[in-house]
Amino acid sequence: MKNPYLYGYLPLISVVLFSLTFGVYAVTESIQLFKVIGVYSGMAQFLSDFEIRIFLLVVFMGCFFMLFSALKLVGETIHEIGMLLFAKDLQPETYSSAKSASTIVFFGSIVSAFGMSSLSVLGFIFVATMIVYFMFVVYKMSDAMSTTGLVGLLFFEILVWAVMLLSIGYVIMKLYNSILSSLPIH
Repeated sequence: MKNPYLYGYLPLISVVLFSLTFGVYAVTESIQLFKVIGVYSGMAQFLSDFEIRIFLLVVFMGCFFMLFSALKLVGETIHEIGMLLFAKDLQPETYSSAKSASTIVFFGSIVSAFGMSSLSVLGFIFVATMIVYFMFVVYKMSDAMSTTGLVGLLFFEILVWAVMLLSIGYVIMKLYNSILSSLPIH
């Protein structure tokens, strides 16, 4: 019998690795910004360059860790609700085999280390990893689900993610526009 908890540690390691790579990129960009606006020289009076980088890395890694952990939690919840609504009599073996898809995210997080110098490369690697992960999970579940259940699951997950992302984008744009409109015009 194969241990069902074999892949249990991979999501945590994946989130930490993605947080590290995005954090390193954010540290590099923020230090350049601090130098341009003149804050860096004041910080350098109290801390060495290495200490500034480490402190910023801890802060950015913490922020990205919270973001990716929240995305993982929301994603798993959406998937579980979709499975509840559209899967009938799913065998535990099928569910366990779909859990092995966490290796895809793990390898994607390792590959992200090669794209730390560019936000677009990091974003592409992250999005591509999530798409491949989603396709693999759907493929694994397709053996145990009816065609209508599978189509329903796909539409449900895509619709929920689209509504969530569009809502967040709309709120951000409204907030941005309200801040811009409140600024005094010269």
